[in-house]
Amino acid sequence: MERTFAKEVEMLRRGDGEYFEGEGILAITKALLQSGVSYVGGYQGAPVSHLMDVLTSDSKGLMAELGVHTEVCANEAAACAMLAASVNYPIRGAVTWKSTVGTNVASDALSNIASAGVMGGALIVLGEDYGEGSSIIQERSHAFAMKCSVWLVDPRVDHPRIVELVDKSFELSEISNTPVMMEFRIRACHVTGRFATKDNKKPRYSMNDPIPEPDYNLDRIALPPSTYMQEKMKVEKRFPAAIDFIRDNKMNEFFDGDCDDVGIICQGGLYNSVIRGLQQLGLADPFGKSRFPIYCMNVTYPMVPDEVTQFCADKRSVCIVEEGFPDYLEQALNATLRKADVNTTVVGKDVFPKAGEYQSEVMMNGLAKFVEGAVPKGVDLAPVAAATKAVADNKAMAAELLGAPIPKRPPGFCTGCPERPVFSALKLAQQDPEVGKMHISADIGCHTFSTLPPFNMGNTVTGYGLGLASSAGVKDSMKGHTISIMGDGGFWHNGLSTGISGAVFNKHDNLLIVMANGYSSATGQQQLPSSTAGGMRPPDTVVPIENALKGVGVKWIKKQYTYQVGHMRNLIKEALTTTEKGLKVIIAEAECQIAKQRREKPIAARLLKSGKRVIRTRFGVDEDTCTGDHSCIRLSGCPSLSVKPNPDPLRKDPVASVLNSCVGCGLCGEVSDAAVLCPSFFQAEIVQNPSLMDRVTHRFRTAVIGLFQGNDYAKETAANENAPAEEIKVAAE
Repeated sequence: MERTFAKEVEMLRRGDGEYFEGEGILAITKALLQSGVSYVGGYQGAPVSHLMDVLTSDSKGLMAELGVHTEVCANEAAACAMLAASVNYPIRGAVTWKSTVGTNVASDALSNIASAGVMGGALIVLGEDYGEGSSIIQERSHAFAMKCSVWLVDPRVDHPRIVELVDKSFELSEISNTPVMMEFRIRACHVTGRFATKDNKKPRYSMNDPIPEPDYNLDRIALPPSTYMQEKMKVEKRFPAAIDFIRDNKMNEFFDGDCDDVGIICQGGLYNSVIRGLQQLGLADPFGKSRFPIYCMNVTYPMVPDEVTQFCADKRSVCIVEEGFPDYLEQALNATLRKADVNTTVVGKDVFPKAGEYQSEVMMNGLAKFVEGAVPKGVDLAPVAAATKAVADNKAMAAELLGAPIPKRPPGFCTGCPERPVFSALKLAQQDPEVGKMHISADIGCHTFSTLPPFNMGNTVTGYGLGLASSAGVKDSMKGHTISIMGDGGFWHNGLSTGISGAVFNKHDNLLIVMANGYSSATGQQQLPSSTAGGMRPPDTVVPIENALKGVGVKWIKKQYTYQVGHMRNLIKEALTTTEKGLKVIIAEAECQIAKQRREKPIAARLLKSGKRVIRTRFGVDEDTCTGDHSCIRLSGCPSLSVKPNPDPLRKDPVASVLNSCVGCGLCGEVSDAAVLCPSFFQAEIVQNPSLMDRVTHRFRTAVIGLFQGNDYAKETAANENAPAEEIKVAAE
């Protein structure tokens, strides 16, 4: 879940003699403005969504003053294509997206722009989403940098250094006429730091100072014969120019150490982790001073041969700390040293794991193995071994105390998520003999959580907006039904062109469900072309999903409010059993509850503060009626549904219970009704700042019910009677 920075963006105006303090992604944003960027575009995705949110929403006024054009792009390919502005004109541009899946989408445009080269600085800010906190496939951006011959910066996580390297990256891009990719891991984007600011720089050309006239140069078009010349330029001019600039401007860093017969080479983004690992082994002090010399590669591609050989020449052994696989840096390091006839031993993946994030314990153990094998002069190995043993012993003791592995806690649908009811309906629909089990081509988005318990739905996930396209190969070979899922974010990203238009053209006869929750929700509720909630978009800018579907030729289109589980189940059955041929599309509509709560809670708070009447809806479970079989939980999976001990001493099964996190969506009751479960759920309206009529009605109802319930009811409702005067509860089945 991403956050907003409406208050912090005022710091983007700070200039010479002032300081900026905030998250890493905001430091990057400030660095872009200080570097004289002319345009910024991108596609949202963790951990770089903030950059687009800040520039395109919270700081529109500042962008207008500086003349900086900002744009939320339809996808990563569109973002990368924006860099074409820097191909012909000396203007600086920056784009951002989530890597590596975003770079996959952008690769066509990236190859063309990298081939043609740029005049103005072109910077690609990548959210390197790798490791334990990742939500994507585990790959690295390094391969794209090598493939396209663009330079890859992996900055040491230190706010002043990050800001400096952003500016240097623009210069590097301009000197070498090559786009630069700068990757930031999740922790780098969210770490808080401080740096001295500079005045924001108005770009040479911008919305306020337009380019005088267009430029035409056939040599900058990525078509033969220009492409042959462009390839030669890459190798003979751009590559050497980049290496010279990186060396001359000291973009990489050398840190001294007293044990200088060995050394450590690391990616810039891993420098802090290396220092922490050395601290745990007693080989670095609390201020980050290492006993071993460290060569910190803030630029991981291209490697600078002179710097590498200089660092390794007087060392018996060096450890290359490179996260991920293949071991591009280790291979390049070995090749460079052998060509230079430097016989330093290189240790890397033989002490570190080939895959997975190098978190604290992994880093410590890998460095310990290197130290124990290299036996550096002046280092006592006993404390090193003791440190690793202590960690292992603590883990063993924790495992013994727990008695069993800690249960996995995968992410899931948020409380009240409007997409959960669709999967409840699908689960119920499959119980119908006319429908039966089905193959579900899932997609990227919040709805991907359907592949986890309690739904376990989704046979394939192949990419964002590709849910329908991925069903093409299996739909005619499957005995049962084949359906596809797509979010409205994926629909606009590339689902409309890649999946839907192709399905219409090829006359597919299957079902697509579009989850229309109103936003690109998983990345922070960014607006989409079809977003309408809250009146934040002028009506003439809204493009309804059904209009787009009709435009590409879809005939069977139905819309359904997601929380009506019974109706949704029946509509799914209708779509799968109708004799009408062609693609069927169900638009499952309901707003993302997080976005809705964010909009409505401040309104309710203002009303309460002014003494106005406010009603909240909550749901509960009648403990006497609950059967204890928990079908309601298995069919809805709501985090607000839990269990508690049965109050009846004659029944052992725990009863269902609704926690205070309930947002009143009503799914629990809808599922129970659609599945014909026990009628144990009730709806309650919590009235705050109740009127006189509310109080009279409440007392009357309490008195009438009390006549039938007796003293027990009076005791149970005592707490409500003694509640603050500004709040009462009115219950109704």
